Amino acid sequence: MNEQIRAREVRVIAPKGEQLGIMSLNEALTAARNHNLDLVNVAPQAKPPVCKIMDYGRYKYEQSKREKEARKNQKTVTIKEVKLRPNIEEHDFQVKSKNARKFLSNGDKVKVTIMFRGREITHPELGRKLCDKMAAELSDISAVESHAKLEGRNMIMILAAKS
Repeated sequence: MNEQIRAREVRVIAPKGEQLGIMSLNEALTAARNHNLDLVNVAPQAKPPVCKIMDYGRYKYEQSKREKEARKNQKTVTIKEVKLRPNIEEHDFQVKSKNARKFLSNGDKVKVTIMFRGREITHPELGRKLCDKMAAELSDISAVESHAKLEGRNMIMILAAKS
């Protein structure tokens, strides 16, 4: 802004929004001082750079208000985890599935983890079958974001809520 602008010529926009045209930096600074305002470089990459005559303090304040409003409207997506074992009983599976459904309906992602212990790791197809069963159980409200894959002694699948 003002003396920090390094271009020789700038395209100037008046406080009301109308274009004043291309002028030298000194003429633009004089015009800004006549209005008791600042000359702010709004598009430094343009040829020539675009500068606007405005109250810089007010501009920064309104910009921070817009950013705050944008942050307020953002929805953060959290990942909830449901842990299973390959030889889980049917009722326990239904309870875990119900919890996953609740998480998905709240807009969260669900990470389904099948934990293998001991020699269970020699049968990864049991874990894959369980992941497919969970995906099928929740297919009405979710979509598989990442398919089941083995990572160490755990098999992981991520489900995301359908929009």
